Order: sequence, then structure tokens, then C-alpha cells
Amino acid sequence: MQPNEISAVLNRPISQELLARDLTRLAYVAKDGTPRNVPIAFTWNGSEIVMCTSKNAPKLPSLRHNPTVALTIDTEVHPPKILLIRGRAELDYVDGIPDEYLQMNGTYEMTPEQRVHWETEIRSLYDGMVRIVVTPTWAKLIDFETTLPSAVEELARQRDERQRA
Repeated sequence: MQPNEISAVLNRPISQELLARDLTRLAYVAKDGTPRNVPIAFTWNGSEIVMCTSKNAPKLPSLRHNPTVALTIDTEVHPPKILLIRGRAELDYVDGIPDEYLQMNGTYEMTPEQRVHWETEIRSLYDGMVRIVVTPTWAKLIDFETTLPSAVEELARQRDERQRA
């Protein structure tokens, strides 16, 4: 996919709504060659998906070995809205707590007192974290109104051809 095609998908209003959500599902290949798919908090900075994890997270050796990833951000209503993204994970080790981690966890409902307690706990637990940064190399929005999964698009095309014959 060309960068302008990726931007066109990601700049659609529904995509922007999905990119403002709290969780994505990160799919990657584990070191033993089997697939993994984990929910993880994220933030979108306008050009990259940024996720943060502990320095000892089991996914890190796998991502170093094979940085190819896929992300799914979706809704839980019918019809679902689904944003699919592919890219390469870049790992950025940082001291302390990355700003993105505090931002991505700021959308959950917490009282100011809960927020202070949460931040205190986070700062006491982590002496550093790893930013997992994904620049999209492919993107597809499925909203079941204007876009469908490719297999369903093919079936609809075949049905229309049969009906015209």
C-alpha cells in the first residue's frame, strides 16, 4: 500500500474514532513460531501507534526477532467497525514512565484520588518501560456499510454477476 492510500484509510472519520479508543489487539509471532494476540493499551500520535510495556514483557524477544505485527481496533456493537493495521514494531527502551503510557491510561474513569494512587503505584513499579512504536504500512477499515471484508466483497460481486446473467 502506498503512504497516501494508508493516510486516506486512517483519516476517515470512523478510523479516527477507532484510533481514539483505549485498546488494540497486537498480533505477532512468538519465538516458538506460534501466533500470539494480546490486548494492549495504545495511543495514536497522528502517524504512529504507540504501546508501552514492561522491560521484561515476554513479547519483547519475539518482537526483536520478528518485528512484523498486525493490529485490530474494533467496536463491540453490530455492525462492528474494524480497523486493521499492519506494520513493523520498533522498540524504544526508556527510563521512567513514557508520557504515552500516562495518556493512554488516562481515558479510563478514575476519580482524581484514584488517578494519584494509580500514578504512584506505576512510578513505584517501573524504573523504565519499552515503547512499541508501529508506523502503519497497510490499513483497512471495515464498517459493513461502505466497506466489507474482501471475501464478502468477492461474494457480493459474484452474486451481482449471477443476477445480471
